Amino acid sequence: MYTYSYSSSTDVADAAGFATILAGLMGMILLPVLIAVVIMIVANWKIFTKAGREGWKAIIPIYNNWVLFEIAGMNGALSLLLFVPVANVVMSIICYLNLAKVFGKDTGFAVGLILLNPIFMLILAFGKDKYLGESY
Repeated sequence: MYTYSYSSSTDVADAAGFATILAGLMGMILLPVLIAVVIMIVANWKIFTKAGREGWKAIIPIYNNWVLFEIAGMNGALSLLLFVPVANVVMSIICYLNLAKVFGKDTGFAVGLILLNPIFMLILAFGKDKYLGESY
């Protein structure tokens, strides 16, 4: 009696090749994302310590936004609006405008925070600017 096999060695090889290509593509996408996440953690950690907060708060998801809003002179609970579509864009812009102010920066720097966030967060973190707090 003859039984028919639905797979052949070429099908298995094709599937293995596809899996290899897919893994490579995922690696090409995930590596830059991982690098960006590490950069943002480092920048937030330094900004938090400049503002007199504990740096470890930068690695706690959701809570780091709460603390960043407080550093920017806003109510931390407003960071929960980052989960609401459209409101998240508005609240991010307001937060970055206030964050620039509490570090003595102008509106142009705030625009940089909005458009090129990782770069300007690093500038804010490692620059010589002091945290002014509520006294701005």
